[in-house]
Amino acid sequence: MSLELLSPAGDMERLHMSLAYGADAVYLAGPDFGMRSYAGNFTAEELRQAAALCRSRGAAVYVTCNTMPRNDEAARLPEWLEFLQSLEVDAVILADVGVLSLLKRYAPKVKAHISTQASVSNYVAAQAWYDLGASRVILARELSLEEIAAIRARTPAALELEAFGHGSMCVSYSGRCLLSNYMTGRDANRGACAQPCRYRYALVEEQRPGEYFPIGEDGDGAFILNSRDMCMIDHIPALMAAGVSSLKIEGRAKSAYYAGIVTGAYRHAIDAARLGEPLDPVWRAEVEKVSHRPYSTGFYFGQPGQHTGDSRYIRDWQVVARVTSCTQDGYALCTLHNKFALGEELELAGPGLRPVSFRVEELADGENAPLREARRPQMPLYLRLPVQAPPLSVLRRKAAGL
Repeated sequence: MSLELLSPAGDMERLHMSLAYGADAVYLAGPDFGMRSYAGNFTAEELRQAAALCRSRGAAVYVTCNTMPRNDEAARLPEWLEFLQSLEVDAVILADVGVLSLLKRYAPKVKAHISTQASVSNYVAAQAWYDLGASRVILARELSLEEIAAIRARTPAALELEAFGHGSMCVSYSGRCLLSNYMTGRDANRGACAQPCRYRYALVEEQRPGEYFPIGEDGDGAFILNSRDMCMIDHIPALMAAGVSSLKIEGRAKSAYYAGIVTGAYRHAIDAARLGEPLDPVWRAEVEKVSHRPYSTGFYFGQPGQHTGDSRYIRDWQVVARVTSCTQDGYALCTLHNKFALGEELELAGPGLRPVSFRVEELADGENAPLREARRPQMPLYLRLPVQAPPLSVLRRKAAGL
């Protein structure tokens, strides 16, 4: 069966990266109603441009309306849904039955995808949403592959099943968490999670304020709610066999580099699985070269366990430049992100491009004046690459000390 690769687009830059690196579809949000209020998101005009860009690339575009709206927001939804239909977006991601009702009334040409916020974890719930008019359910992240296969077997073939395949995992896996709202006043169910599950916790005795007693055995405290990140790149055939229609990469609030590199890795993994070929280890290695917490396979093969030692990200690689254009013989115009110098070892990665290491032997500024070191962020620069690289390719290096 075919498996859609669904990638995040937190803003226009991340949209371009996801599309360039091989996404079949993207999910994004306007200024309201989405679960990532700090992602950047799209103004109405940017959303118009994004929808047109996706159509020109043959990619589907899904817009999130998956918060739980209050009365004043519900009153504004009809106009917003009519606008989305005018843009010819493919689907709205929603979790509230009232939003579904409004979608059917004000944007009947737009498909309804039921968010993971709805915690669909059985075939009865999936069937109920289908009967109400949904074309897809985004499954609860607590499900095993065996449970997904059972849902697939007992629901209409026309109902698509979407599942998360990569990215951050909420301690409340399907996302219905009240901890942030309770502790900080920022409501996770309205797109403003402060991620208190990642905090370092200690015990305080009521009569001894200011004295912190560690929970962990080593005296450094403990991250008692901390979740690992999900990575299913090694198990694409199993997801396909279970009946998953769409594999979602989490990360609308993450970097453009993350969106591109992870999308590219899963693009190759899905294509290999479709052909019955093993995954080339070079693409498996790519997901280790983005910022991430320790990986797990979520609940797909049983309980994933917690990571209680720390909440630090693994950041072994640093982006130093992005390719703007490149001649056939590899002479590239780039934009600087982090300083680097002649003689350094870098790695080139890009859309459809197998990563390749090289030493910087030519370096010039935007006027083609020779440089020993590029230092000014966002400055244009020229250098010789080992192969021709498409626009939005990146140059990166191993982080210092690794």
